[in-house]
Amino acid sequence: MKILARFLVLLLVAVIFGGVAVSASSAAYTTYVYVPSGGSGSSGSFSVDSPDAYVPEQIMTSASMGLEVPLESPTDLFADPTDGKIYIADPSNNRIVILTPDGKLDFTISQFVNVWGVPDGLNGARGVYADDRSIYVADTEKNRVVVFDKEGNHQRIIVQPESEVFPEGAVYKPINLVIDRSGRFYVVSSTTNQGIITMSSAGEFQGFIGAQKAVADPFAIFWRNFQTREQRAATIRNVSTEYNNIAIDEDGFVYVTTSSIDPGQQQSAIQSRAGDYAPVKRLNPQGSDVLRRSGHVGPGGEVFAGMGRGTFGKGPSKIIDVALGPEGTWSIIDELRGKVYTYDEDGRMLFIFGDEGLYFGNMQSIQAITYQGDKIMLLDKTTSNITTYKRTPYGDVLIDALASNRRREYDKSVEHWQEILKRNINFNLSYIGIGKSLHRDGAYLEAMEQFKLAWDTINYSNSFKQYRKLWIENYVIVIPLGIVAFVILLSQFLKYATRINTKDQIRGGRRLKLKSHMYYGIYIIFHPFDGFWDMKQEKRGSMLAATLYLIMTCLAYIFQGVGRGYIANPFGYGRNFIAESFAIIVPLALFVVANWCLTTLFDGEGSMKDVYMVACYSLIPLIPVTVIGTLMTNVMIREEFAILAMVETLAYTWLGMLLFFGVMVIHDYSLGKNVATMIGSIVGMAFIMFIAVLFSALLMRIVRFIQAIYIEMSYRF
Repeated sequence: MKILARFLVLLLVAVIFGGVAVSASSAAYTTYVYVPSGGSGSSGSFSVDSPDAYVPEQIMTSASMGLEVPLESPTDLFADPTDGKIYIADPSNNRIVILTPDGKLDFTISQFVNVWGVPDGLNGARGVYADDRSIYVADTEKNRVVVFDKEGNHQRIIVQPESEVFPEGAVYKPINLVIDRSGRFYVVSSTTNQGIITMSSAGEFQGFIGAQKAVADPFAIFWRNFQTREQRAATIRNVSTEYNNIAIDEDGFVYVTTSSIDPGQQQSAIQSRAGDYAPVKRLNPQGSDVLRRSGHVGPGGEVFAGMGRGTFGKGPSKIIDVALGPEGTWSIIDELRGKVYTYDEDGRMLFIFGDEGLYFGNMQSIQAITYQGDKIMLLDKTTSNITTYKRTPYGDVLIDALASNRRREYDKSVEHWQEILKRNINFNLSYIGIGKSLHRDGAYLEAMEQFKLAWDTINYSNSFKQYRKLWIENYVIVIPLGIVAFVILLSQFLKYATRINTKDQIRGGRRLKLKSHMYYGIYIIFHPFDGFWDMKQEKRGSMLAATLYLIMTCLAYIFQGVGRGYIANPFGYGRNFIAESFAIIVPLALFVVANWCLTTLFDGEGSMKDVYMVACYSLIPLIPVTVIGTLMTNVMIREEFAILAMVETLAYTWLGMLLFFGVMVIHDYSLGKNVATMIGSIVGMAFIMFIAVLFSALLMRIVRFIQAIYIEMSYRF
């Protein structure tokens, strides 16, 4: 029994400690990715778990590095791709720490003798960069860039640039820098909002590139009229459009980040995939943003600013650093969440990992990121530690797939994408990769199915274009025959409608039947002045026909909701039939009531019935345009939808003209008076809606009050 008791105790202890170990490892963070779910922007996305692409491997502390004086709030981290050495900016200790590739102290840079033979030293150096020739230090508090050789020997000093384009009284505070192959300097200054400072290899100022777009605050502009000259100058200096970090790729393109964009503008840029207010950009030598943003949302951090994973109440991401990885991948870090967001060269999201906390792999205050081969290193400013993350087998397959794509080895890339799908069925980039390979092989239908799985309408449209081209080549005679048949049928229909309307004009409107009233709508849309005059004076139209046209319009929009092609409706969303009908009926009813009430006060001759009939007959152009346009979405590619939008705009313009001239005719108004009453009608519609909402709210309060009284009385009696 004692042996059994001991065994049970040991088993209980193992289970407890095993559970703690499992919870500790699993609680570090969850890797995830955002996928589209419908709609547009972040509203059409949701997060799904993903296999880990990187997992924590080790933590480098000051002690493990071999530092006698520990790191204190380091600000920058860089791993040299040429030799793997690690560079740390430690401004609190006025030094740059250089580690061997395995994280052991190599040497430090702090004090030196400058080119003039005078003892010198770093002061608050916040940034460091190295290439195969030299080490470059952003010596922030001394307003300069200091260059050393790879052994730490001083070479030269790049002093503060001078130029007339610098604002008067401007302060130069370099916090980070990169150098291209030709030796050109790109410097980020924390106090400069004109963009990145560029200098020649000799340190001569060349200009600013990539200036951020600022948002004009109307209130601030108004308030400047009451400010002193000093206050205005301070306001200008406090425009928050500066960059905070920088990286450069092998082709000489510069990646820059900023955390000073207006939060609303930043989230709008992510949702719309625009670059003006994006927190990360890729600048060419001329300063133009050439970052690809091909994902369903733009790259820029957390998609859901206030509702994402672990983001409640934190707002948009605060992007503070960018690092370039293998095969065109790149990563940014979010200071608010301690997360790493990684994208491919087309700006498509690959994975998100990391979190705040004390577990192994978490950050307390993430500060910098760098790649060291197949590893990622993150710098924690609070703990002054570096956490190294190693790539997992899933991450290896992902990088292999991207590498195969870049080398145009498409058959091999398909194997990698299929392997990824075995581990992560929600990875849209795999479907896109397989679809592109099928497209190149001419299997357009199969490619379209793969693009559907990724909700990729762009590539779907490209494959559909080729499939449609083959269909046209095989059935080339069908299209001209169809066009000729459509033109003949339309011509015959219009001729028949003209004959009916001509006969009815002779017979007189009072004896006409529903058929004649319906065909009369064709005459009205081409002859609005005569048509609406005869409708009122000769009784050529009818309430029943007008109502039927209203019902037909509702049915056309209901058909549009269920009949659109994939490119127009990639998520297969239908529309609520009642909501679609009310979207037409309610505005029409509001206009009829508002216009009749207003024109009654201003000598309008039309009755409410007349206004209703004018409004319903004016809807006629929308019916064929909506139905035909819905059918056309099934055979159109993305580029052709602009034509459809133009046609729909013309139909709405036609509707507006019919309504405007119809109201003018039935009320016998002049042009100016009709313009005034139409504007008044729109205001009246808004007023009626306000009254309706107010009445509904009041009615609900009354109902709740009566309900409360009933409940109280039921308890008492």
